[in-house]
Amino acid sequence: MLFRLFSGQDFRWALISLLLTLPCVLIALTFHEAAHAFVAYKCGDPTARALGRLTLNPIKHLDPLGTLAMFLFGYGWAKPVPINSRYFKNPKKGMALTALAGPCMNLILGVVGAVIHAILSQVSLRVGSPLVLEVVIAFFQLFTQLNVVYAVFNMLPVPPFDGSRAFLIFLPTKAYFGIMKYEKIIMIVVLVGFATGLLWTPVEWIAGALMNGINALVGLIF
Repeated sequence: MLFRLFSGQDFRWALISLLLTLPCVLIALTFHEAAHAFVAYKCGDPTARALGRLTLNPIKHLDPLGTLAMFLFGYGWAKPVPINSRYFKNPKKGMALTALAGPCMNLILGVVGAVIHAILSQVSLRVGSPLVLEVVIAFFQLFTQLNVVYAVFNMLPVPPFDGSRAFLIFLPTKAYFGIMKYEKIIMIVVLVGFATGLLWTPVEWIAGALMNGINALVGLIF
């Protein structure tokens, strides 16, 4: 993220985008993890709530290294919300619903950001584009993009990403938990894939297609 911002020619807007990235990251990660905690609690697991993770306080959720990675590269992670599947009546279903809550929350934030961006863009056409309004519009554009990318990133169907708990639910229980045992190793392989660019391109393509769909829907409304 940071490296791409400064690859353009307009240093002023690169610096403004850099300053806007931090609140975007804080909101995206915090709401994502809080959604996990909320759905887990509603499904019967009080673990996250007992440990103070059912909150919108970003300090409770942020992982320093993962937040830095999100800030620099556009992908990262927060502290995993502790989930005890033994509290769920159906462990695989409970895990799937809890996992989907995070990416769905980011998609909701992305749609909200796109709507606000469209409204402010219409306002700018009527009143002009003072710098403050341009900055606010840029914030919601970046906010929308980051949340959509983060949702797609987390829906990768491999452990430990949320998508694995949603898509692998159809596997036999023994195979499901057998794959989950290797999530740390898989995570390292995936991060190497992103660092080398092998996985970043398809994620960007999917996120771009999703962004186009959201913008088209918002365009129909406005």
